[in-house]
Amino acid sequence: MSEIQIASDYRAGLIGCITHMHMAYYAPFAGFGQHFESVVAGGLASFCDRLHHPNNGIWLAIQEQQIVGSIVIDGEDLGNNTAHLRWFIMDDRVRGRGVGGQLLTQALQFVDAKGFEETQLWTFNGLHAARHLYESKGFKLAEENLGNQWGTEILEQRFCRAPKRS
Repeated sequence: MSEIQIASDYRAGLIGCITHMHMAYYAPFAGFGQHFESVVAGGLASFCDRLHHPNNGIWLAIQEQQIVGSIVIDGEDLGNNTAHLRWFIMDDRVRGRGVGGQLLTQALQFVDAKGFEETQLWTFNGLHAARHLYESKGFKLAEENLGNQWGTEILEQRFCRAPKRS
């Protein structure tokens, strides 16, 4: 298998590719359907219009010119100097190889360099490997409740991370 590079800029087709990776994983895993796909694609498209703003960033795992992973820091949508970690996904072909940890590390280095007061992310119960990775980077469960923001009722979780100060 060829080497994976990390890129931190817009790439043509990233909205469709990242949306596809989300659907390929979450449709069979959690039963998410069209509503979830629309939320991911619409939110990501809106974010990409703001990608050039200094408190926003995207990191992509690239293998053989294909996007095989992504993570986003949206430094604007939550306000209050809070970073929003979004669209963190790995293609099945590279999951478990440590690339997700590399993406998360780069995103959190960006957060810390920008001086955000907190980083938040939304996920749901049952994603044990992701939760372990988040907790290893200092995230703590802050809220848990039944919700359907992704189109299917599920136990949603909000994790928060305090900043790392030098």
